[in-house]
Amino acid sequence: MANRHLSRSIAMQALFEWDFNDLADTAISDIVKRITEEMAPGLDNSQFAAELASGVATKKDQLDSIIEKAAPEWPLDHIAAVDRNVLRVGLHELIFGDKKEVPARVAINEAIELAKTFGGENSGRFVNGVLGAVYKEMGEPGKNDIPAKKKRPKDVPYEEMPIEKLGGAVVYCRHDGDIYLALVHDIFGYWTLSKGHIEAGESVEEGTKREIKEELSLDIAIEDPLGNNEYIASDPEKGKIRKQVNYFLARCDDSKYKTLKLGEEKGGLDDGQWYKLADIADLKMYDDIIPFVTKGIKIIIDK
Repeated sequence: MANRHLSRSIAMQALFEWDFNDLADTAISDIVKRITEEMAPGLDNSQFAAELASGVATKKDQLDSIIEKAAPEWPLDHIAAVDRNVLRVGLHELIFGDKKEVPARVAINEAIELAKTFGGENSGRFVNGVLGAVYKEMGEPGKNDIPAKKKRPKDVPYEEMPIEKLGGAVVYCRHDGDIYLALVHDIFGYWTLSKGHIEAGESVEEGTKREIKEELSLDIAIEDPLGNNEYIASDPEKGKIRKQVNYFLARCDDSKYKTLKLGEEKGGLDDGQWYKLADIADLKMYDDIIPFVTKGIKIIIDK
């Protein structure tokens, strides 16, 4: 995920905590610092998150007044705390942000994505409606502008999209008679498989072993291929990218079973844990990951 989007996520979560606990404005910087250290220790531009959260806290009354005018049927204390703080973040960027850095439409779209990720079923539509109303009142600034880094064909043919190769693994070990899987947890609340970018000159197997080592501090032995999947991601500079992930079943030396330690530069992840096979079904996981986990578990059991 792009650093700016991750920074906005951190700022919003810090503001939620600050708002929910009714803390002083001076507390916001410490909250941002703590959340960044816990959830994104490798974040390249943590200053952006700190400045955004601090700016919102400082201009809270002004931002809230705008929300009240744009959504008069929704008193502030009736708006869900997540939605309220997403609106504050979006409005701050929309009204007070550097338009060259964050065009109005980008500010709105980013806020909508935050609402969809952290809010309820209707949060995205609600935030879109409020920010859209404010944007129209402002005269729709930059409506016809195209940010420089977005100047690429809107509909790049699928076959012309750049391809990024990744490798990931269902990592397991045996401990005290039980089988455990090593999973990582991202800031959006999902347990998933450790994976990473394959460097030029590496085989997929070599790159996967290196990435698992960097992400979980584990040495693994790859045993079986589990297949691959592809998804399209948006890069702020390159546009749409086809990300192709090869997954493997990999075993960790049973004597190395221990508390997992995330690498220092793994932004977007906030935890790593060993889970018994019996507990996997209760975890919140991405739909496209489940088939690989299921296939890996079947192979382990059949061994």
